[in-house]
Amino acid sequence: MNKSSEFYDEFNREAIPHMDALLNFAIRMTGNEDDANDLVQETYLRAFRFFDKFERGTNCKAWLFRILKNTFINSYRKQKKEPNKVDYEDVENYYENAKPSNTDDSHLEREIFDNLLDDEVSEAIQTLPEDFRTVVILSDIEGYTYDEIADFIDCPVGTVRSRLHRARKMLYSKLYKYADDKGYIPKD
Repeated sequence: MNKSSEFYDEFNREAIPHMDALLNFAIRMTGNEDDANDLVQETYLRAFRFFDKFERGTNCKAWLFRILKNTFINSYRKQKKEPNKVDYEDVENYYENAKPSNTDDSHLEREIFDNLLDDEVSEAIQTLPEDFRTVVILSDIEGYTYDEIADFIDCPVGTVRSRLHRARKMLYSKLYKYADDKGYIPKD
Protein backbone atom coordinates (compact mmCIF):
# COMPACT_ATOMS: atom_id res chain seq x y z
CA MET A 1 0.00 0.00 0.00
CA ASN A 2 1.53 3.31 -1.02
CA LYS A 3 1.52 6.50 1.01
CA SER A 4 -1.27 8.24 -0.91
CA SER A 5 -3.55 5.24 -0.49
CA GLU A 6 -2.89 5.18 3.27
CA PHE A 7 -3.58 8.92 3.45
CA TYR A 8 -6.87 8.47 1.58
CA ASP A 9 -7.89 5.52 3.77
CA GLU A 10 -7.11 7.44 6.96
CA PHE A 11 -9.12 10.42 5.76
CA ASN A 12 -12.08 8.14 5.00
CA ARG A 13 -11.83 6.52 8.44
CA GLU A 14 -11.48 9.78 10.37
CA ALA A 15 -13.59 12.31 8.47
CA ILE A 16 -16.31 10.64 6.42
CA PRO A 17 -18.31 9.19 9.37
CA HIS A 18 -19.14 12.77 10.46
CA MET A 19 -20.73 13.80 7.17
CA ASP A 20 -24.36 13.41 8.33
CA ALA A 21 -23.78 15.50 11.46
CA LEU A 22 -22.14 18.24 9.40
CA LEU A 23 -24.96 18.17 6.84
CA ASN A 24 -27.64 18.47 9.53
CA PHE A 25 -25.82 21.44 11.03
CA ALA A 26 -25.23 23.01 7.61
CA ILE A 27 -28.94 22.75 6.74
CA ARG A 28 -29.82 24.57 9.92
CA MET A 29 -27.11 27.19 9.35
CA THR A 30 -28.01 27.92 5.73
CA GLY A 31 -31.73 27.18 5.78
CA ASN A 32 -31.36 25.62 2.34
CA GLU A 33 -30.53 22.02 1.43
CA ASP A 34 -28.61 22.89 -1.75
CA ASP A 35 -26.51 25.51 0.04
CA ALA A 36 -25.93 23.06 2.89
CA ASN A 37 -24.71 20.37 0.48
CA ASP A 38 -22.38 22.90 -1.15
CA LEU A 39 -21.09 23.96 2.26
CA VAL A 40 -20.40 20.37 3.33
CA GLN A 41 -18.73 19.62 0.00
CA GLU A 42 -16.49 22.67 0.39
CA THR A 43 -15.75 21.66 4.00
CA TYR A 44 -14.63 18.18 2.96
CA LEU A 45 -12.61 19.56 0.08
CA ARG A 46 -10.72 21.84 2.47
CA ALA A 47 -10.41 19.09 5.08
CA PHE A 48 -8.90 16.72 2.52
CA ARG A 49 -6.56 19.41 1.21
CA PHE A 50 -5.29 20.16 4.74
CA PHE A 51 -5.62 16.72 6.29
CA ASP A 52 -1.85 16.54 6.70
CA LYS A 53 -2.23 19.46 9.15
CA PHE A 54 -4.82 17.59 11.24
CA GLU A 55 -3.32 16.54 14.55
CA ARG A 56 -3.86 12.77 14.83
CA GLY A 57 -5.51 11.63 18.02
CA THR A 58 -7.55 14.83 18.41
CA ASN A 59 -11.26 15.30 17.76
CA CYS A 60 -11.72 15.12 13.97
CA LYS A 61 -15.42 15.97 14.28
CA ALA A 62 -14.61 19.23 16.07
CA TRP A 63 -11.95 20.01 13.46
CA LEU A 64 -14.50 19.48 10.66
CA PHE A 65 -17.11 21.64 12.42
CA ARG A 66 -14.59 24.48 12.71
CA ILE A 67 -13.80 24.22 9.00
CA LEU A 68 -17.53 24.21 8.19
CA LYS A 69 -18.23 27.22 10.41
CA ASN A 70 -15.28 29.21 9.04
CA THR A 71 -16.26 28.33 5.47
CA PHE A 72 -19.82 29.47 6.15
CA ILE A 73 -18.64 32.75 7.68
CA ASN A 74 -16.22 33.44 4.82
CA SER A 75 -18.91 32.65 2.25
CA TYR A 76 -21.40 34.91 4.04
CA ARG A 77 -18.92 37.79 4.08
CA LYS A 78 -18.16 37.29 0.40
CA GLN A 79 -21.87 37.27 -0.52
CA LYS A 80 -22.45 40.52 1.39
CA LYS A 81 -19.80 42.23 -0.75
CA GLU A 82 -21.11 40.90 -4.09
CA PRO A 83 -24.16 42.29 -5.87
CA ASN A 84 -27.10 39.93 -6.39
CA LYS A 85 -26.72 37.70 -9.45
CA VAL A 86 -29.31 36.05 -11.66
CA ASP A 87 -28.45 33.01 -13.73
CA TYR A 88 -29.64 33.51 -17.31
CA GLU A 89 -30.59 29.83 -17.61
CA ASP A 90 -32.87 30.16 -14.58
CA VAL A 91 -34.72 33.01 -16.24
CA GLU A 92 -34.81 31.24 -19.58
CA ASN A 93 -36.19 28.03 -18.05
CA TYR A 94 -38.50 29.69 -15.54
CA TYR A 95 -41.68 28.10 -16.82
CA GLU A 96 -40.08 24.67 -17.00
CA ASN A 97 -38.87 25.00 -13.40
CA ALA A 98 -42.21 26.30 -12.17
CA LYS A 99 -44.19 23.35 -13.53
CA PRO A 100 -45.14 20.75 -10.93
CA SER A 101 -43.02 17.63 -11.09
CA ASN A 102 -43.15 14.17 -9.60
CA THR A 103 -42.44 13.84 -5.89
CA ASP A 104 -38.72 13.59 -5.23
CA ASP A 105 -37.71 11.48 -2.23
CA SER A 106 -34.59 13.61 -1.65
CA HIS A 107 -36.85 16.51 -0.67
CA LEU A 108 -38.79 14.38 1.81
CA GLU A 109 -36.05 14.72 4.44
CA ARG A 110 -36.05 18.51 4.01
CA GLU A 111 -39.86 18.66 4.32
CA ILE A 112 -39.72 16.62 7.52
CA PHE A 113 -37.10 18.99 8.95
CA ASP A 114 -39.11 22.05 7.91
CA ASN A 115 -42.12 20.71 9.78
CA LEU A 116 -40.21 19.94 12.99
CA LEU A 117 -40.28 23.58 14.05
CA ASP A 118 -43.04 26.05 13.35
CA ASP A 119 -42.12 28.86 10.99
CA GLU A 120 -42.09 31.40 13.80
CA VAL A 121 -39.60 29.35 15.82
CA SER A 122 -37.36 28.70 12.79
CA GLU A 123 -37.45 32.38 11.86
CA ALA A 124 -36.64 33.43 15.43
CA ILE A 125 -33.61 31.10 15.44
CA GLN A 126 -32.48 32.42 12.04
CA THR A 127 -32.62 36.02 13.29
CA LEU A 128 -30.18 35.31 16.13
CA PRO A 129 -26.62 36.56 15.61
CA GLU A 130 -24.45 33.80 14.16
CA ASP A 131 -22.54 32.90 17.35
CA PHE A 132 -25.77 32.56 19.33
CA ARG A 133 -27.61 30.69 16.55
CA THR A 134 -24.73 28.20 16.32
CA VAL A 135 -24.83 27.24 20.01
CA VAL A 136 -28.65 27.00 20.06
CA ILE A 137 -28.66 24.71 17.04
CA LEU A 138 -25.84 22.53 18.36
CA SER A 139 -27.24 22.32 21.91
CA ASP A 140 -31.01 22.48 21.71
CA ILE A 141 -31.62 20.94 18.29
CA GLU A 142 -28.64 18.64 17.70
CA GLY A 143 -28.22 17.70 21.37
CA TYR A 144 -24.46 18.15 21.68
CA THR A 145 -22.86 18.66 25.11
CA TYR A 146 -21.23 21.93 26.14
CA ASP A 147 -17.80 20.31 25.84
CA GLU A 148 -18.51 19.08 22.30
CA ILE A 149 -19.80 22.51 21.26
CA ALA A 150 -16.72 24.18 22.78
CA ASP A 151 -14.55 21.86 20.66
CA PHE A 152 -16.61 22.51 17.52
CA ILE A 153 -16.49 26.29 17.74
CA ASP A 154 -13.07 26.45 19.39
CA CYS A 155 -13.93 28.45 22.49
CA PRO A 156 -14.09 27.83 26.26
CA VAL A 157 -17.06 25.94 27.76
CA GLY A 158 -17.95 29.04 29.79
CA THR A 159 -18.37 31.01 26.58
CA VAL A 160 -20.69 28.30 25.22
CA ARG A 161 -22.81 28.47 28.37
CA SER A 162 -22.93 32.25 28.28
CA ARG A 163 -23.89 32.38 24.59
CA LEU A 164 -26.53 29.71 25.06
CA HIS A 165 -28.02 31.56 28.03
CA ARG A 166 -28.12 34.84 26.10
CA ALA A 167 -29.50 33.14 22.97
CA ARG A 168 -32.31 31.53 24.96
CA LYS A 169 -33.16 34.90 26.51
CA MET A 170 -33.32 36.44 23.03
CA LEU A 171 -35.56 33.61 21.84
CA TYR A 172 -37.75 33.99 24.92
CA SER A 173 -38.41 37.63 24.12
CA LYS A 174 -38.95 36.92 20.41
CA LEU A 175 -41.28 33.97 21.03
CA TYR A 176 -43.24 35.01 24.13
CA LYS A 177 -46.40 35.90 22.20
CA TYR A 178 -46.09 32.71 20.12
CA ALA A 179 -45.77 30.61 23.30
CA ASP A 180 -48.76 32.40 24.84
CA ASP A 181 -50.88 31.82 21.72
CA LYS A 182 -49.95 28.10 21.70
CA GLY A 183 -50.84 27.73 25.38
CA TYR A 184 -47.33 27.10 26.66
CA ILE A 185 -47.58 29.92 29.19
CA PRO A 186 -49.86 29.03 32.13
CA LYS A 187 -52.75 31.38 32.75
CA ASP A 188 -53.11 32.64 36.32
